[in-house]
Amino acid sequence: MADVARMAGVSHQTVSRVLNDHPNVRAETRTRVMEAIDRLGYRRNLAARTLVTRHSRMLGVVSFDTTLYGPASTVYGIEQAARAAGYFISIVSLKSIDRAGVRDAIDYLADHGADGIVVVAPQRSAAAALEDLPPGMPAVAVEGGHAGEVPVVCVDQFTGARLATEHLLALGHRTVWHVSGPPDWLEAEGRVGGWRAALAAAGREAPEPLAGDWSPRSGYEAGRRLAREPDVTAVFVANDQMALGVLRALAEAGVRVPERISVVGFDDIPESAYFSPPLTTVRQDFGAVGRHSIELLLRQMAGGARGGERLVVPPELVVRSSAVRR
Repeated sequence: MADVARMAGVSHQTVSRVLNDHPNVRAETRTRVMEAIDRLGYRRNLAARTLVTRHSRMLGVVSFDTTLYGPASTVYGIEQAARAAGYFISIVSLKSIDRAGVRDAIDYLADHGADGIVVVAPQRSAAAALEDLPPGMPAVAVEGGHAGEVPVVCVDQFTGARLATEHLLALGHRTVWHVSGPPDWLEAEGRVGGWRAALAAAGREAPEPLAGDWSPRSGYEAGRRLAREPDVTAVFVANDQMALGVLRALAEAGVRVPERISVVGFDDIPESAYFSPPLTTVRQDFGAVGRHSIELLLRQMAGGARGGERLVVPPELVVRSSAVRR
């Protein structure tokens, strides 16, 4: 920093102000300092800066199976929001969620100086692991159910499923079948709950759900079973990847969608508008989830967030042509 100051003809304090985006620096001075930084190849020593400020400007993220659209989009939303707030993130992605694995990931991030941690906690075991947070570590859970004293940001899965089911009932279908996600996932639980509630409110019987694992393959297997049920006219599928499998199985069985069976998914993945037919689905605003997660974490780091606070992001029904009036 002293070399930069000498080359730019300014004080050490002025270089520090430029590096920290202080507003009280003239434009020409800022330009001169930045040119000196570029010429010298100067890089700040973040380890030393952390020792002085006791802040690393790094946030930790613990996630699970980022090959899935929901977790991957959630992490992307968190990363964009963190960068906009002047932080970078360090991600630990777990192959499977268990209490010990989540605890080890949190300990790793804490040991490496994370100022705060976001845990993408789609399963109950992950939410339970938040009870083992290091003392004083600011943390936020995403899709974490009721994670005790840890603030939570989540999409309203229950309402999204209710919107999807009500849409199919409004089209004249007597009942709606459901291909669910894995039973240990909080999102799958919320979607089953919203589906059941919509049917109960309309006085309709709820068929036994067909359990999937979020994959197109499991949707395909469920679709083969649905094709053999003569009374099926409408299906709500718990995510778009499984809906793709359902559509493939129905097509192979000669069951036309939406003429014979209407199908609605969940997530609004980028490809869903190009399925055959284009898929009616429920959109989750992962950008809003990321922004709220970082806002809540930064507020907690500043001492302003309340324990157990919960922010809910509303979903949106996206109507396309895979569901029609009966």
